Amino acid sequence: MARNPLGSTPSISGSAFAKATELQQRLWFTLGALLVYRLGTYIPVPGIDPAALSDLFNDNSGGLLGMFNMMAGGALGRMTIFALSVFPYITASIITQLLTAVSPQLEALKKEGETGRKKINQYTRYLTVVLAIVQGYGFAVGLESAGAVTDPGIFFRITTVFTLLGGVMFLMWLGEQVTSRGIGNGISLIIFTGIVAELPRALAGTLELGRTGAISAILIVALLIMAIAVIAFIVFIERSQRRIQIQYPKRQMGNKLMGGESSHLPLKINVPGVIPPIFASSLMALPLTAASFSGGTSDWIVTINALLGRGQPLYLLILIFLIVFFAFFYTAIVFNPEETAENLRKNGGYVPGIRPGESTANYLDFILTRLTVLGSAYLAAVCILPEILISQYSVPFYFGGTSLLIVVSVTLDTVSQVQSHLIAHQYEGLIKKSRLRGRTR
Repeated sequence: MARNPLGSTPSISGSAFAKATELQQRLWFTLGALLVYRLGTYIPVPGIDPAALSDLFNDNSGGLLGMFNMMAGGALGRMTIFALSVFPYITASIITQLLTAVSPQLEALKKEGETGRKKINQYTRYLTVVLAIVQGYGFAVGLESAGAVTDPGIFFRITTVFTLLGGVMFLMWLGEQVTSRGIGNGISLIIFTGIVAELPRALAGTLELGRTGAISAILIVALLIMAIAVIAFIVFIERSQRRIQIQYPKRQMGNKLMGGESSHLPLKINVPGVIPPIFASSLMALPLTAASFSGGTSDWIVTINALLGRGQPLYLLILIFLIVFFAFFYTAIVFNPEETAENLRKNGGYVPGIRPGESTANYLDFILTRLTVLGSAYLAAVCILPEILISQYSVPFYFGGTSLLIVVSVTLDTVSQVQSHLIAHQYEGLIKKSRLRGRTR
């Protein structure tokens, strides 16, 4: 008997990648889009005084400005057309999802399927425009108050608002194109690219401080070991699953006895992934934008920067609260225990020892709640502990826990999608071969 070519899992190799032309096209498109984004982070907004802007960011690099400049790939520190990055879009997505959970009209749109999803996305884009205009105007006023503008006035404010708005809308469109025509989530990859692009500068600055004796070499080694340990911990948690056994009963179909097999329902410890830290970081930008309206050198913005500096108690408490809140909120959106239990009941599946229907839904909700508690604690620990250590030792190394989590999670997700494309391509080739062999016989 001839051996079934589909009987084993295909191996992923360099030759398989060379034959996957569609995957190569997607990768080249993704790289090209990210290159366009990086080029845009060096195109400055008109009317900015580079020397005054550099002094402004050097004085406030330890607070929220430094963190968002890191996540924006340095575009904020250079005040370029992509200075706002995709944060207005992320904030708009947060608000839209919150409204969807409490508004019957939006909830009805969500249940309409693809049509409703497009309508909600349209509302999100409209809200993105509003937020980008507000934040752009806030930054324009703040730059004028800080003396970082060569020719302040209404013309500069209008030019800055429309320039930053255009940059946000272009990045939003670019992210959507990467998601549909490239590899990975486009918005996450844009943030990932900005963080990675700033990593060499942050490392060089830290090593320079070690060379001049500002910080000890032992502390630098300890920070690098901590970063490696955090990366290993993130990979371990992101790969961990809680598998719930699902049993299907045997059924008589004609003369054959079908079913009777067991499967499992995998639940990740960190169900929402990197979304809670990104949402929390995006919302942390709102007080900074509000403070910008009162002027970059006023007592108000100085107080805000002091209270929300990295490692400050208020900053840590707000960040922990937002991460935990969005971990539970987003988990409730992406996984519905009642719907899952109903689908299992319709397909004849059940959890051994648990009655189908409401009892199964309660059991899944109980398991999911415990996993979300662990997941939110893990997210908060990864994002907070490096911040405390960095702030205590005054090390200007801004590749903290949130950045590490985003980089590692996006890398794992992108590699997983590449592997899925490779395996799908190999299976298509094996199916074609099996059909040719069948015709020959």
